[in-house]
This record gives sequence, structure tokens and C-alpha cells, in this order.
Amino acid sequence: MTLIDYYHVLGLSTDATVDDIKKAYRSKARQYHPDINNAPDAGEHFIAITEAYDFLIAYHERIISDEEAYNQAIADWKKYRQTRSRRRAYVYSKSSFSTFKNSRYYKTTRIFDGTTIIYGFIISIMIIIYTIIGYFYRLKHPLPGLDRPSFFAFLMLLLLGVFFFVISLAYLKNYMAASKKGKKKTTVT
Repeated sequence: MTLIDYYHVLGLSTDATVDDIKKAYRSKARQYHPDINNAPDAGEHFIAITEAYDFLIAYHERIISDEEAYNQAIADWKKYRQTRSRRRAYVYSKSSFSTFKNSRYYKTTRIFDGTTIIYGFIISIMIIIYTIIGYFYRLKHPLPGLDRPSFFAFLMLLLLGVFFFVISLAYLKNYMAASKKGKKKTTVT
């Protein structure tokens, strides 16, 4: 296959980013996995999709730099990795989709996009706000039979909210670094 063929198999244009490649692979792998798709050529499609994904992820930075780097990447690919990639894809095509989905290989295609990060921030802020408001509301309006609300429960819920907030910040930092890196690549070419 040529570089254009690899992009075409995944349904992408040649200026696709790594995140685009991962998203396309996840979509196509689900569409053509023989456990889900009963078409006679689904296994071959799945193998071609996996081969394209392996090549594009392994050589994405090298193939966009210049023609010589592209030719070297193709030679390296055919010499060392293409057969191994096709064998791995064949094994995954024979397994169930749920087994494939839980494999370490498939998990490398996960992407935390901006929407996921925003939902994380919203949930963490809601936990923090409702915990504080709920605790002080119960201090002013105690339940019959209870003098005060549990400070331990308040502290645990507050820590949970802060934990979610910190995790969301970490994902935001990684997302911003990845998007900045992707923008640098597109301005270089």
C-alpha cells in the first residue's frame, strides 16, 4: 500500500492529525471487526485498517517532514513491521470484539477530547458546590434527631470533588499540549 492508500483505508485526508487517525481507527475497527460485521471481506478490511493505523501512528511525524523521510519510512515499514502488523491484525480479527476492545492495543486509541474534559470540570465543581452548600444548610437546618451533619462525610465529598477537579486539570494540560503539538506540525508543513 502507498501512503495515500493508508489514509484512504481510514477515510482520512493526508493532512489528518494523530487524534484524527485514532478516531478513524476506532470507528473503522468497530465497523469492520468480523465479530460484528458478517460480510465475507470484513476480516481483510479489518486487517487493512489495522495495518494502516500501525503505519500512520508509527511514522506520522516522519512522513510529513520530507520526501526522503517518507521513502525511508516506507522501506523500514516493509522491512520490519508490515508483516508483524498484519499478523497482529489477523489475531485480533479472530477474537471477539469485546476481547479486542479490552486489548492494550485498542486502548492506545483512546482520546480525551475537549468535551470529556469540560464534563469532568462541571461534575467536579458541582460536587464541591453541592457539598459546601449542603453542609452549611444542614448546620442551619438540622434533621430531627441529629444535632449536626457529619464533618467526616463533608470532608470526604469535598476531597472527592477536589480529586475530580485535579484529574480534569491534568487531562486539560495533556490535551492542550497535544493540540499545541498538532498545531506546530501543521504550521511546519
